[in-house]
Amino acid sequence: MIQIIIPVAVISGLGLVFGLALSYTSKKFAVEADQRIEQISGVLPGANCGACGYSGCEQYAEAIVEGAEISKCPVGGADAIAQISDIMGVQATTGEKKVARVMCNGTWDKVLIKFDYDGIIDCRSAATMAGGPSSCIYGCVGMGSCMKVCPFGAISVENGLARINEAKCNACGKCVAECPKMIIRLVPACSEYSVVCSNHEKGAVARKNCQVACIGCQKCVKTCPVEAITMDNLCAVIDPVKCENCGKCIEVCPTKAISKYTAHH
Repeated sequence: MIQIIIPVAVISGLGLVFGLALSYTSKKFAVEADQRIEQISGVLPGANCGACGYSGCEQYAEAIVEGAEISKCPVGGADAIAQISDIMGVQATTGEKKVARVMCNGTWDKVLIKFDYDGIIDCRSAATMAGGPSSCIYGCVGMGSCMKVCPFGAISVENGLARINEAKCNACGKCVAECPKMIIRLVPACSEYSVVCSNHEKGAVARKNCQVACIGCQKCVKTCPVEAITMDNLCAVIDPVKCENCGKCIEVCPTKAISKYTAHH
């Protein structure tokens, strides 16, 4: 019996000694967590949308403490940046608020439908079939993939066209990355006018496929008093930096390819 008890006691004793040694060592050489990480995490919105370039808000908070820019969170906005700047003791730098905008206005009643789609309800899958059901290969596919990835519920699909509620949009960019046609873009929230068309076909073909397509007539280009509108491969584009929101372009557009949006600051 003693032959069993002694080895067990020795092993138990050694285990206790090693345990106490490890405990002492861990406390002696422990690296205290930077309290600023927790403070910054409390300021960040907790959306974990990835717009900052990090996997989540906590990872971004750690990166800030290690020297990353403090202005990469579009969701938190100016308030979050101001609070983080106080925590970090640096000057706050706020960027202009942006929103995502769908550069297409071709609802299914406005475009020519070339076939009935009966596949997976996903924009990328539908786009592999001749560009999608719409005859306009540049337009919105309308399957709502952008809506599914939006963490803020800012996107809906109405009559085959994605619509973005700019009051809810936080410019995380997930919809931009998800769109197979690359027709969702981030623009300054103060920009009230956009050419909501991405068609690069010649006027007659564009108009045949979609009633509200840009036909490249250049009336908006000639009318703009500040030269904010240019042509990009037969499609008009408004430079939001130059645009003064005068609205003269929308008055002359024959196909109503230019839309006005309410500014959200």
